[in-house]
Amino acid sequence: MSNKLILDNISKVFGDGDTSVKVLDGVSLQVKAGEFVAVVGPSGSGKSTFLSIAGALLSPSSGRIILSDQDVSKLTPKKMNQLRLEKIGFVFQASNLIPYLSVRDQLLLIAELAGSPIKEAEKRANDLLTHLGLAHRRDHYPESLSGGERQRVAIGRALMNDPELILADEPTASLDSERGRAVVQMLADEVKARGKAAIMVTHDKRMLDVCDRVVYIEDGKLSEQPKRVAMSL
Repeated sequence: MSNKLILDNISKVFGDGDTSVKVLDGVSLQVKAGEFVAVVGPSGSGKSTFLSIAGALLSPSSGRIILSDQDVSKLTPKKMNQLRLEKIGFVFQASNLIPYLSVRDQLLLIAELAGSPIKEAEKRANDLLTHLGLAHRRDHYPESLSGGERQRVAIGRALMNDPELILADEPTASLDSERGRAVVQMLADEVKARGKAAIMVTHDKRMLDVCDRVVYIEDGKLSEQPKRVAMSL
C-alpha cells in the first residue's frame, strides 16, 4: 500500500523569543491507504496542533507535509483551500451541522463549494446517506437527529468529495459508549472499504482496538505504541 500522508520532521513553535513555546518537536508519521491511526496523549501535548497541521489548517514552523505525493507546503493559499475541499475530510468533536440545512443539503453544500456537477453530487449524497443508514432522515434537520445520527451525517459530509485523507478530532466526545463505538467502527469501515487514510485524535481508550495503529504524543514528541500499552497509559 502506498503512503497517502507523510509528515516529515514537523515542528511547531508559537510565539517569539523568550515567550515562544514549542508544541511539536520533530514529529514524523506516515499513513497508508486503508490505514486508521489513533493519536493519544495528555491534554496540552500537541494533539490538536498535530491534527491541524496534518489537515493543512495550520502551517508547521519546519518540516514537510506530503499528501498523495503533493508537497502541501509549496501551495498558494488558494490552492491550499482547494486541496482541503478536494482531498481532506474533517470530522469534529461536535458535528458542526448547519441548523437550517437538511441532512441531504449538508452534504450537497460541500459538493457545491468544490464546484462538483449537481446531478453527480445528488447521486453521491443519496448513495452515502443510504450507506450510512440515513436515507430515511435525508430531509430532516439537525435538531431532530440523535447525537449518533448527527455524527453519521458528519462522516457523510467528510466523505462527500471522496477525500484522500480523513481527520477526526475527538469524534466520540459527545456520545455515549455504544454510539461512540458505532461511529468509530463506521469510520474504520469506510477507511478500509474506500482505501482512505485516516487519523483520529481521541481520549477514549476504549476505541483504540478499532484502529490499526496508535501513536502517543507527549511534550511535543511522538512515539508509536502497541495498542495494549496505549490503552493502559
